[in-house]
This record gives sequence, C-alpha cells and structure tokens, in this order.
Amino acid sequence: MIIQEYFSLKKHHTFHFNISSKYFAAPESEDEIIDLLQKDICKENKILILGGGSNLLFKEDFNGLIIKPNITNINITESNQNTVWVEVGAGMEWDKFVEWCVQKNYYGVENLSLIPGNVGACPVQNIGAYGVEVKDVIAQVNGIFVDTQERFSYKNAMCHFSYRNSIFKKELKNKIIITSVVFELKKQAQLKLDYGDVMAKVKELGELNLANVRQAIIHIRESKLPDHEKLGNAGSFFKNPIVANKVVTRIKKEYPEAPVYVIDDAYSKIPAGWMIDQCQWKGKSIGNAAVHDKQALVLVNKTGLASGTEILNLADEIEKSVHEKFGIHIEKEVNVI
Repeated sequence: MIIQEYFSLKKHHTFHFNISSKYFAAPESEDEIIDLLQKDICKENKILILGGGSNLLFKEDFNGLIIKPNITNINITESNQNTVWVEVGAGMEWDKFVEWCVQKNYYGVENLSLIPGNVGACPVQNIGAYGVEVKDVIAQVNGIFVDTQERFSYKNAMCHFSYRNSIFKKELKNKIIITSVVFELKKQAQLKLDYGDVMAKVKELGELNLANVRQAIIHIRESKLPDHEKLGNAGSFFKNPIVANKVVTRIKKEYPEAPVYVIDDAYSKIPAGWMIDQCQWKGKSIGNAAVHDKQALVLVNKTGLASGTEILNLADEIEKSVHEKFGIHIEKEVNVI
C-alpha cells in the first residue's frame, strides 16, 4: 500500500473542486487498514475516511491523511428459501451492488438505484429514496476502531438508524472505518411502488419485474438529477424536514397544493425541494454555484470553477429564504469538511 503526498481529490468527490489532501492511502483489506492505523502518520495527522465522495463538500485542501478503503468483494454468507445475506466490501460502488442484486433477483435495494457513492457510506447516512431506506435491509455493519485498531460488528439495532442518520454519523463519527456491510435481501417479490411516479414509470416499461423497477428508478433520477461527471454536485443538498403536523396544517392553509408525506399522528415530512422551488431558487446562481434547473434540492458547480465556500454561501441564502417564507429550518444533508 502506497501513501501518496499532496494528492488531488478532484476525481474523488462529486463536486469536483480542484483541491488536494496532504496524504492519501487506499488500503485493500482489513489487515492493510490496521497496519496503516498503527503507523506514525496516523498519530501525527487528522484522518478523514472517504468513500465515493458523493456526500462531501470540501471548503479547502485537506491538511491530513485521507483513507479510502478499497475493499470490493461480494460474498453470500447465508441463504435459505426466502432470504439471502450478502456481505459487501466498503469500497464497492453502491450502484454496482444494486445492479448485481437485480441480476440475481434479490429484492430490497432496487429503489435505491443510481444513488452515487460507495457501500461503506450507505449506513452512515442511512441513504434512502422512493420510500425505501437502507436500514430496512442492513443486517450488520463491520469495521475497525481508529484508536484501538479493534474490529467490530454492529447488528442493525446497534446502529441507531434514523432519517439520514446513524451512530456512525453521530457518536462514532471519525472514530471508525467501515470495512463491509451485510445485507438481508429477499428472494421473493416485495416491491415498493407507491412513491411518486414509480408505478406509472414501471407500467410504461411493461412487465412488473425487478429489472423494470430498477430501470424506472434510473429513468426518474436521470430526468431530475444531473450526472456529477458532467456537472459537479452532491445530489440532494438538504434533508427533507420532519415537522409537527400543526406546522403542516398552517402551511396547508396558505399552500393547499403543498406535498406532504405523513410519518405518524404527530409528524410529517415536507419536501425541501418544493419549498426551495416556492422561494424561486430553481435555476438561479450566485457566482459559479447554482441551483439545478430541474431539481431545486440539488446545488451544482455550474462552471466547474466553483469553490466550497461559494456553494455554502448559496446554501445559506436558500436556508434563509425558506425560513422566512415557511418558518422551517432546512438542514444540510452533505458533510462540510
């Protein structure tokens, strides 16, 4: 394993800012990770664990060591008539794993098609889309503690999953390196098609099957979200706020058309993208940073020359607008470094 110095990160995060890290390493096994963590370079520098870089916003060069686990194996660890358990290396590209599952006719992650990033990051953020969260199919998360180099295995309940959150994003932030995730997938059809335009798009494609569900999700995402290879972005920049139902009642009086997703008797979710759109931010820019013209939830590196500060300044202005108009604070979904 080579430790590189002053390593360009432009191709390793999806905003594609021209920034670098003082040190960079890409270990390919748990043993290599443990060996790296025992070196003086880890004791002398701050450490950042990097996956696909799809949920990060760098404000400046990183003055430390970036570790990018490059473990990409897929192994079936257990199987019965109805269920299969699959262990996937943290460095595996998320959508390649989803594609593999669909090809094998394993159900559970198809609604999460085309989400950028690597498998190791999916439990941290508890990624979700089209009515599905990854916590619904995670059986276990494996990794290594940075300070002690001890291995750990956390069952689902130990991960404290919640909306776009987990123990790895809170109490264990910067304290662990995820090396693999075990998924519990179904062999019989258990499709979720009641979110947004999913069912309509599947019907357009013809037969109701796993492959067409994946294709429908891909079509919907591609129609709304920019390809980060062509236009730097981090996907959804803000979380959809969960608010008390009395807040929903207030908003519905003024905006009867407001989309609302009921969570329970006390709380509902209001799409942040809808509120940003109502504030007329869609397609607008400040300097080199802009709001995508098809999806107001996405901030983009419009010219390819934007900095993290420009993106953050735009985000701050959007947050102010939404709060002034709706009285709701929207939180950033991306991690600012």
